[in-house]
Amino acid sequence: MSDQTASTPDATASRSAAPRRRGWGAFFRDLVVIVVIALLVSFLVKTFVVRSFYIPSASMENTLLVKDRILVDELTPRFGEYARGDVVVFRDPGGWLDNAPAPERSPFVEGVDWVLSLFGLSAPDSDDHLIKRVIGTAGDHVVCCNALGQTTVNGVPLDESYVRLSPGATAPDPVPYDVTVPQGSLWVLGDNRNSSRDSRYNQAQPGQGFVPVDNVVGRAFLITWPFTRFGAIDFHHEVFAGVPAPGAP
Repeated sequence: MSDQTASTPDATASRSAAPRRRGWGAFFRDLVVIVVIALLVSFLVKTFVVRSFYIPSASMENTLLVKDRILVDELTPRFGEYARGDVVVFRDPGGWLDNAPAPERSPFVEGVDWVLSLFGLSAPDSDDHLIKRVIGTAGDHVVCCNALGQTTVNGVPLDESYVRLSPGATAPDPVPYDVTVPQGSLWVLGDNRNSSRDSRYNQAQPGQGFVPVDNVVGRAFLITWPFTRFGAIDFHHEVFAGVPAPGAP
């Protein structure tokens, strides 16, 4: 008679169950690693490459509508310069935004919003930022308005077809100003001129209406939501093509 013990059904089941338990452990370990890597990559992308924001007001209509979601390029402030016509998102230079308290939200909603923000799917700090179009860069002489109600930059009137006008109007309501943009700053206006608290209305603030480039998060370049409006944001650089460099004869 052989000394080898025959396998019983229970022993066979036990041996087959062990690898299965190790398989599930490996699966969950790999899942955790994937989630951590995804969060890390998302954090790095959001911090250094691109961020998502939503539009909380009508100040940029009809280019951007309330509740549009946009992507903002964060590389421009690190490796390039802003040009006239660029649409930029920036932190409040001081006194531009009302300090109204944010509505209270449950811890659950706050938690979900925080998790979504890690993946760039939510933008909880949108209300702490502003979005406008760059009209003047460092050294530019910007004036409002000529006899036709046009803004001029370095003596050249702008034909701003993208500006939203009141019914029957041929130009926005004039808000006179005559400024020269200092180094490291921008002069910005909303496309919906009659409903935008932009550089014109903040000349009495410490920054005199100018936006420090250091406050700029980046350049908005894409509408991502709603899908019916998906597409690139038009900078209308052609409007500024004839504007000479500051100080040019």
